[in-house]
Amino acid sequence: SHTGDRRMKGHAERISLIVLAAGKSSRFGSNKLLMKLNGETLIRRVVRKGLESRADEVVVVAGYEAEKIAEALKDLHCRLVLNPAFEKGQSSSVVAGVRFVRSHAKAAMILPADMPFLEVADIDRVIDEFNCSGASLVAASYEGRIGHPILFGVKLFDEVLRIKEETFGLKEIVRRYHDKMKLAETGSRGVLVDVDVPGDFERLGAGI
Repeated sequence: SHTGDRRMKGHAERISLIVLAAGKSSRFGSNKLLMKLNGETLIRRVVRKGLESRADEVVVVAGYEAEKIAEALKDLHCRLVLNPAFEKGQSSSVVAGVRFVRSHAKAAMILPADMPFLEVADIDRVIDEFNCSGASLVAASYEGRIGHPILFGVKLFDEVLRIKEETFGLKEIVRRYHDKMKLAETGSRGVLVDVDVPGDFERLGAGI
């Protein structure tokens, strides 16, 4: 089985997928990650895709309604990390996730949980690009536009741990290393599409 292989990975060998699920979805009006799409909550769908990918582990950073998020994922093989500072914004969740994996990961892939159309193949494309190029920064893209997940190699962990919302979080690192970044073209708009307001959910029925 797939899980057996994951456990075999030694110290600092793992590619960790960090799913950001701590936010309050204030524009949405309720916790969008617990909304159901085809009978499955959004958070569960995204985590399941992560577990089906070639990432070595899936770490979910929870904050707002953490117990409900945990409940939605209870039978899935992921690790849950609590971000008590989630009100400070997404950067604080990125930091909490990377801090959790830094001792055993060679790369961290950052993925917001509100991306219903992300497919397993999109995550794997980023991993392939990282494995082939050895680049410390790899982003999923669609027609040259940067989407998610974005992978940061271990060399960038210290910089990621210093990000702040006021200085635009990960965007600043992406800007700084733009010329060294590799894009993993996925051919899928799903790497760009997130859900912000209830109307987005209604449109999902029609596909993207």
